[in-house]
This record gives sequence, structure tokens and C-alpha cells, in this order.
Amino acid sequence: MGVKSKRRKNVWASEMNDIIRGACGGFLFGIPLLYTMEVWWIGSLAKPSILMFAIALTFIIVFLLNRTEGFRRRRHGSRPYEAITDTVEAMAIGIACSAFILLLLQELTPQTSLKEMLGKITFESVPFTFGVALANQFLGDTRNGNTEGQKSRQANKKNNNSNLHATFADIGATVIGAIVIAFNIAPTDEIPMLAAAVSPPWLLATMTASILISYAIVFEAGFSDQQKRRQQQGIFQRPISETVASYLVSLLAAALMLWFFQKLTLSDPWTMWLNHTLLLGLPATIGGAAGRLAV
Repeated sequence: MGVKSKRRKNVWASEMNDIIRGACGGFLFGIPLLYTMEVWWIGSLAKPSILMFAIALTFIIVFLLNRTEGFRRRRHGSRPYEAITDTVEAMAIGIACSAFILLLLQELTPQTSLKEMLGKITFESVPFTFGVALANQFLGDTRNGNTEGQKSRQANKKNNNSNLHATFADIGATVIGAIVIAFNIAPTDEIPMLAAAVSPPWLLATMTASILISYAIVFEAGFSDQQKRRQQQGIFQRPISETVASYLVSLLAAALMLWFFQKLTLSDPWTMWLNHTLLLGLPATIGGAAGRLAV
């Protein structure tokens, strides 16, 4: 009984890891379009036939991606029906996460009609689902690294530069990643438009989601050299403290981008600075998390 229970637990742990990795890949790939009002409008006006075509086309593309890589640990000799189930699961992850972000941004509310809701979720979930399917191809899954690799990383840890140097390297990577993802969003009208409708509880939810997604990308999804990331030296090099510190850096980068594009000025009230920065902080934080993985 003990062996069966342990195997069952390992299966569930592996499944959860696959889902987290797929969702994080979706956030890295799909977050810019989730902040694009043209996609919201197209989705809200799309006819049912167009929605069905979008779903069918997404299924075919994701199925082909799952036959070669996908978001799971690679199963050798995977069969077509396994790729089909993976495709359905990838689309479900994409739809659920897209709906969550649209709800967080208040683009989906109880007043939104069912037709508009389905259209927005369908169109926004397309790039998100591609990101889920491409999760392993983004940065790879190294959760099960070999022993020699782990020994090498431990040896490298001893040869790292000072904690201060490592901290500045992380800050620089966070800023660069935040700019790469959020720079194209900052000058658009989406942020002021969203800020006009958002309430304090939703801003708090946005902060929480930003921190959780950032933590998952860096420390839970198994992207890149995750063990090396955990061994990285620096002043804040603990998973929680690093995530919070990087979130604050991403918020600063978001505020500077908004000021650079004159979406915020020094004469604006602090509440306006706060809600605009927190809303742009979500994509900036996701970009910052991706940047830290490269260090």
C-alpha cells in the first residue's frame, strides 16, 4: 500500500508540475496580447463560426506542437491519442488562465454578456495556448538534472563573485526582462483605460497574482537551470525575498516606462501613479522573472 500511495503521489506531483510549467509558458508568451484592446473588441464582436474556426485551428497547431515537444516531460514514443489529450489539456490551461487575467483586469465582469465573454476568452487564449504548448521549448525542463550537473553547479557556486555583484546582476536582468515584455504596453491606452475601471481589491489581487506568477516561473516551473537559480548568491537570494525584491524592481521599471511615455507626470496624484504602475507591473514582473532565469 505504501508503494502504491507513493507512486500515486509522484504522479500527482508530476502532473501539477506539468500544469504549472504549461501555465507559466502561456504567461510568458501570451501576456502582451492580454493587454491589447483590439483583441478584446475583435473577440467581443466575433461570430460563432469565427470562434469555432479559431478553436479548431488552435487545436491543430497545438496538436502538432505536442507531437514534437509539448509542455510535459517528453514521453518517448508518445502515441497520437496522448498528443490529443495533451492538446485538450493545453487548451484548457490557456482558456482558464486567459479568463483569469481578463477577470483580473476587469475585462470580464458579471455584466459582460455570455457571447462577449466567450469571444474575448477564445481570442485571448489562442496565443496563451501556444505558449503552453511551447513551454519546454522556451527554456527547457531541468527539474531532473543529472548528478554531475548538480556537482558542477555547486562548484560554480563557490567561484561566484560577491553577493553584491550577484544582486546587481539579478536587478539588471529583472529590469531588462521587464522592459522587453512591458515596453510595448506602456505607451498604449490600455493601462489608463484599465486603471479607470479598477478598484482597490482588484489592484490587491493583481499584486498577489504578479508575485505568485513570478515565483512559479522562476522556482516551480522547472524552466532553465532551476537548481542553479536556487543556488544563486546575493543579498536577497531566498525564493520569497528574491521574488518580492524583483517585484519591487519591476514596479519601478513600470513606473519609469509610464513616465518616459508621458502616461504619468510628476503633477499626477500618487493614487494615479499607484494604479497605473500596479497594472503595468503584472507584465513587467513576468518579464522580469524571465530575465532572471537567464542569469
